[in-house]
Amino acid sequence: MLNWKSLLFGAGVGFIGGYLVKDTVTSRTYISAEKVLNHVKKGFKREGTIDGSWIHMKAEDYQKHAIKTKIYRGGISRSQNGQLQQFEFIADAYTGSVLDVYLL
Repeated sequence: MLNWKSLLFGAGVGFIGGYLVKDTVTSRTYISAEKVLNHVKKGFKREGTIDGSWIHMKAEDYQKHAIKTKIYRGGISRSQNGQLQQFEFIADAYTGSVLDVYLL
């Protein structure tokens, strides 16, 4: 006969194990490059129109000092005061957070 304590203990261990596996898998999943590009474009559109944009679809390794992560690299071009401006950006592939934007 099955002991209720054993059943509850097994169910609890299974629940906790499932949660930890889900958390680990979810934290290592990349955000799509398209979502990252749309996020960056939305920020630039607050300051004016965009002439063009691009993003590498494959995440690449990135390290700054002791911090290692995967990033997407992309770019935005726009005209401001009759001058073409081109920006490059890097964004964290796991969170979509923009890590750096610089004028080329």
